Amino acid sequence: MTVTQIEPVTKAKSRIYVDNKPEFLLYSRELSRYQIREGKDLPEETFRVIVEEVLTKRAKQRAMYLLKSMDRTEYQLRLKLEEGEYPREAIDQAIAYVQSFHYLDDRRYAENYVESRKGSMSRRELQQKLYQRGIPKALIQEALEGCEPDQEKASIQEWMRKKHYNPQEATLEEQRRMYGFLLRKGFRTGDVLACMHMEWE
Repeated sequence: MTVTQIEPVTKAKSRIYVDNKPEFLLYSRELSRYQIREGKDLPEETFRVIVEEVLTKRAKQRAMYLLKSMDRTEYQLRLKLEEGEYPREAIDQAIAYVQSFHYLDDRRYAENYVESRKGSMSRRELQQKLYQRGIPKALIQEALEGCEPDQEKASIQEWMRKKHYNPQEATLEEQRRMYGFLLRKGFRTGDVLACMHMEWE
C-alpha cells in the first residue's frame, strides 16, 4: 500500500489517500507518529493499527457523543459517522459498541417515537417517518401495534381543534381545506369524513 495523497481538510486534519483511494482522516500529530508521507509505503501492520486502535476508538467516542445529544436510529448514526469519513470497519465496531450498552436500540426508538406522536400523527405518517429513519418494517409494525383503532379519530379531532375547525359552522371552502390537510397527514378517508361529519362524495 502506498500513500498517494495527503489532502488538508483543516489546519489540524488531513484526508489520507492510499493507492489513490480516500481511506480516512488523521490529525497532524498522527501523520508524524506513524510516519505517513506522500509517496511512501504504508505497511499493512501500521494500517491495521490506525484503523483498529486509533479510528475505531475515535468512532466509538463520536457515537457516544452523538447519542448523548439525542436519540438516533442505527441508520441515522451510521450516516453521521460516514460523514466523519470513518472506515466501514470502525463504524461497524462503534455501532456494535453502543448497541452492547443499549444506547442504540431501534425497537426502543420506534416505540418511543410512536408513543410521543400518536396523538398528532396518523398511523400512515408514523410509519413513513420511521421508515425514513431506517427502522426495519418488522419493528415499525410492532411499534404500531399499540395504536388503538380509535386513536386515528382522536388524532383527527385534535388537529381539528388546533386548526379551530368547527364541523357545524365550517363553510364549504373550509371543509375542503381541512379535508385536504388531513388526507395529506395520512389519515384514512373514512375516518376523516366521519370526524368532519361529511358524506362520501
